[in-house]
Amino acid sequence: MPIIQITLLEGREPEIVEQCIRNVASTVHESLGAPLSTIRVYVNEVPKNYYAVGDKLKSEK
Repeated sequence: MPIIQITLLEGREPEIVEQCIRNVASTVHESLGAPLSTIRVYVNEVPKNYYAVGDKLKSEK
């Protein structure tokens, strides 16, 4: 059972994230031959003030 974790910064439209999930599941199905019913995809959205590159928060840009 493939389990795919995607971590994104918050702010994308739900429809865009949902389409990404579908595309990832389809790609895993096609490339690994795993049945779609066994593929798990989940998305973690991280608030921009909880993510930094060095000491610069993404919320500061």
